Amino acid sequence: MTSSNAEASAEASRYEPLDLAQHRTELLAIIAAVRSAPSFDIGTLRRILRRHPRAGSGFFSKGQLLAAYRALVAAGELPFEAETFGRLQTKPVRTQSGIAAVAVLTKPAGCPGRCIFCPDDAAMPKSYLTREPGAQRALRNGFDPFRQTHNRLAALHNTGHATDKIELLILGGTWGAYSHTYGEWFIQRCLDAMNGCDSRSLTEAQELNQRAASRCVGLTIETRPDWVTPQEVLRLRRLGVTRVQLGVQSLDDRILALNGRGHDVEATRLASRLLRAAGFKLHFHWMPNLFGATPASDRADFSRLWVDPDLRPDDLKIYPTALLEGTALYDLWQQGQYQPYDQTTLVELLADCKSETPPTCRITRVVRDIPSDYIVQGSRASNLREQVQEQMANTGRRCQCIRCREVGDVALDQAALTLKVSRYETGAGLEHFLALETEAGRLAGFLRLLLPWTDRAIPRPAELEGCALIRELHVYGPALHIGAASDGQAQHRGLGGELLNAAEEIATGAGWTRLAVIAALGTRDYYRQRGFSDGELYMAKALAAAPMKP
Repeated sequence: MTSSNAEASAEASRYEPLDLAQHRTELLAIIAAVRSAPSFDIGTLRRILRRHPRAGSGFFSKGQLLAAYRALVAAGELPFEAETFGRLQTKPVRTQSGIAAVAVLTKPAGCPGRCIFCPDDAAMPKSYLTREPGAQRALRNGFDPFRQTHNRLAALHNTGHATDKIELLILGGTWGAYSHTYGEWFIQRCLDAMNGCDSRSLTEAQELNQRAASRCVGLTIETRPDWVTPQEVLRLRRLGVTRVQLGVQSLDDRILALNGRGHDVEATRLASRLLRAAGFKLHFHWMPNLFGATPASDRADFSRLWVDPDLRPDDLKIYPTALLEGTALYDLWQQGQYQPYDQTTLVELLADCKSETPPTCRITRVVRDIPSDYIVQGSRASNLREQVQEQMANTGRRCQCIRCREVGDVALDQAALTLKVSRYETGAGLEHFLALETEAGRLAGFLRLLLPWTDRAIPRPAELEGCALIRELHVYGPALHIGAASDGQAQHRGLGGELLNAAEEIATGAGWTRLAVIAALGTRDYYRQRGFSDGELYMAKALAAAPMKP
């Protein structure tokens, strides 16, 4: 049996249906023990499972326990308790940012880039490796967009996660390098899986998704800076894209050239201006330890992300360069011309980077999920983020990025939240970052408002002329079902409306008469209820005139 098939078999066994009648005694005993435990962690669950093994052989999986609990609650035999449900849930952190992320991969294809560090696995899209977890899931599903999306939604549901608010991440390298026909079909089939039915066109799938059981509240693609043009920006909006992962890698022309990137820093600046002016969220990829870089030059390079107004990303993936066999970088290493950083050097560098990151950016990763046996030399640590956080704590520092400040699964006193507004210049306009924070500085929600420059010729969709622009609205806390009541969590407590009202006041005070939003398919009803009307690519509303000052 291949490793891919073995993993598929193991995954299927975790969620295989149970005969509730056959295992009733053990399941009731386990759930009773879970409910009554004064404190609970994975060790507690393991001890309970050992006391109540599955009849026949082995132990029940969390997915099976959760399915049994749901069935017993539905039958009226047990009460629904959020704490019990949470204890049976697998990896609650997956939806603590308020949404469920579903990542899918496009089919293997060529890449316009010739980067010396990039692997070229014939079974994968360029830069991906067969045994990466996400790649394994795509391979098992034959890279079929419907199957990938459907099975991921099923896995999330089986492990106790709400699946009605989905951020769809379409990975696989340079999106624009695929044919337009393939791209439209791929997104259509992902939406079909969320909608639970087939559609005749992308337009129909988009219409259906606005009221589907699993709504797309964000759509991300990844591409290269030199593939972003005004025409491509419009195409991405027609496809429903709201966030773009941009393979920046370095902000030093010398390093870019040495590593065969095929574009310069100016291409990154232009791409950032175009995307931000059109409302997209900017998610940069940045790579320390590239060929020709040093820890000192990497620190200077990281600073450019925040010093240069044309950059200043909303999200950031830090991918330390991995030395992989079969790459041109591997040849340079064999010749003694390249050396990966040792673990101490890398941890200290990343700690410095996280310390410098502003509170308006979210660091989503500090390491790529590459199986350690692929890496020839250098860091193989799977817990690199934890090591970096320990280094920061030991030196009296804390990361202020969005991810490190999210409120998580904590009951909130809404009256104690404070609205804080940060302003900073970008290549496309004056950004306002509106944040609702607890007394301890935890982030309950935020909004990104762009007031475009009116004295600069920056290409932007005609629909946005004369509009201030909301680029992102996000409320944190565990993902709750659409329409569900909050039990103290940040979601569904009106925090989004509070942020929208504040954004309207700022835009009106600055003289803007219209406010637009880059709305994902699954958020359009939300904005319609708040006075926004549908346009071709955006939603917008008229703003009341600011009162005359005496």
